[in-house]
Formats: sequence, C-alpha cells, structure tokens
Amino acid sequence: MESGDERFRLFVREQWGPLTRTAYLLTGDRGTAEDLVQSALEKTHRRWGRVEFPEVYVRRVMVNTATSWWRRRRPIEVPLLASDAEHTPDAYDRVEQRQQLLAALRQLPPRTQAVLVLRYFEDLSEADTARVLGCSIGSVKSQASRGLARLRVDFAAHPPVRLQGDPT
Repeated sequence: MESGDERFRLFVREQWGPLTRTAYLLTGDRGTAEDLVQSALEKTHRRWGRVEFPEVYVRRVMVNTATSWWRRRRPIEVPLLASDAEHTPDAYDRVEQRQQLLAALRQLPPRTQAVLVLRYFEDLSEADTARVLGCSIGSVKSQASRGLARLRVDFAAHPPVRLQGDPT
C-alpha cells in the first residue's frame, strides 16, 4: 500500500508538466510559473490527506495564488510608439501571434483569465472549470463570453500579422 507522501510524489511527477503549462498561461513568465506551481503544491501537500480531487484542488490553489500575486504587483507597462508597432511578415509570425494572444490574455481580470486558460488552453469542460474555480457553470459561460469578446476587440484594434500565402 502506498503512503500518502508516495502518492503525492507520484502526483507531482505526473502533473508537473501540465501544471507548469497552466501556470505559465496564468503568469506569462516561466520562472514565475514554476514558483506558482511549487507554491500551489506546497499548499496542496499540507492538506493532501483531505484532498478528494487533487487535479482540481491544485489548479484552484494556482488560480487563487496567481490572482493574489497579480493584485499585489500589477506590472507597469509603457505603451509603444506607433512606429514600434509596425510588423513585417517573417518566419516567426505564429510565435508573435501567440505572444500577442498571451499579452492580451494577461490584460484581462484574473477570474476571466483563469476561465479562458482552463476552458480553452487546458480544454476543461464548463463543468470542470466551474468545479476548479468553485463557481457556477453559468458564471464560467458569462466570464468566457466576456473574455472572448474583449480579446476580439483587442485583436480587431491590433490585428496579427499574416504570412504571405497563409490562408487564415
């Protein structure tokens, strides 16, 4: 029979990659993401014997911790000059588009950001997202709808650059 600590070690080994990916999407920085995962796992370990659904619990802890960090230290951003925003198509276009998406995602309120990350990047169902966030399915739907609408507005104002010959 496995001990609680051994089950926790196995959980960490299996979930480190997916948790770090979620944390990166929530924070936008690899180092901060790893700190977030470690913080969430530390908090989870303290309650390990009482945690019924560890995947849900640790993601909820990550969202709450990221929100708390976000409130404490909002980044100061310097707007770009119009001349700095001109893009030329190159081989890194998809990477740039993804960076634009992640930057726009980080501008959303923490709760909306968490809903979009869990629903569309982690591919959780509305019910699973609601369970992770401890809210209703209707709340998940409305947050996702508002978040996607805001991202559409952001991308309409600054459309991503397309490669020549790219049909999309």
